[in-house]
Amino acid sequence: MEIQPNFNFNQFDIKLETETIGRNFLYFTEINSTNAVLLDKSSKNQNGTVVFAERQTAGKGRFKNTWESAKGQNLTFSILLNIDKYLKDKLNILNLGTAQVLASTIETLFQLQVEVKWPNDILIKRKKTAGILVETVSLGANIKRAAIGIGLNVNQTQFTGEFNYPPTSLKLELNQDVDREKILAEFLNNFEELLWKVKNKPAAVLQAYRDKCGMIGEKIYLNQDGKMKHGTFDDIDETGQLLLRTEKGIEVINYGNVAFVH
Repeated sequence: MEIQPNFNFNQFDIKLETETIGRNFLYFTEINSTNAVLLDKSSKNQNGTVVFAERQTAGKGRFKNTWESAKGQNLTFSILLNIDKYLKDKLNILNLGTAQVLASTIETLFQLQVEVKWPNDILIKRKKTAGILVETVSLGANIKRAAIGIGLNVNQTQFTGEFNYPPTSLKLELNQDVDREKILAEFLNNFEELLWKVKNKPAAVLQAYRDKCGMIGEKIYLNQDGKMKHGTFDDIDETGQLLLRTEKGIEVINYGNVAFVH
């Protein structure tokens, strides 16, 4: 008989202080992808809906990578947002802000030193503990909905496969089991505050991101569909794009897999 994962809904609900985000909460023991559920054309889910899965059979990362997560041990969830006129031009800032808020939430709760790898991977001691994938649905030229998908390694201690960055989890870093409900509720509380800041104080969101991004000022290499570029991560611009300093000057980078030069 399979033992059902232990997610304490009462404990989660007590700690959730949001007005909108996570108030419609859909829990699944197993689905294909939390993003896919939210962005399904037949979906009638409201703004702020959170879909949580103990296991995804088709979890995704950036660049069509898969996201593997042991059942019942981690946090794999997505947040649905209706894209209004205030958010439509700030999705990249929201993407970076989400990463910064997740890193800061972990740091505050557990006193771990956490940094962000551009654009939205979360590293502890230069090991990857979380990733974010933003997917959208458009009507004509207008983006109507976005799903913010997040995978955070919480209590998993063994990982298989090949990785660009060695994986880690909160349990491995803390040497103890970690309360998933507490992290999820605290992150959603902070995420709702982030939404207001993205719309009203985007420059402050980007500055908070800079403070968490340990790559800025470092020599990096960048893989863009197999094309390699090298340079110094100079800064991010007002939209969150990476500014790469090379011998030819500053190049604006809007996508790619970034790594430190060792």
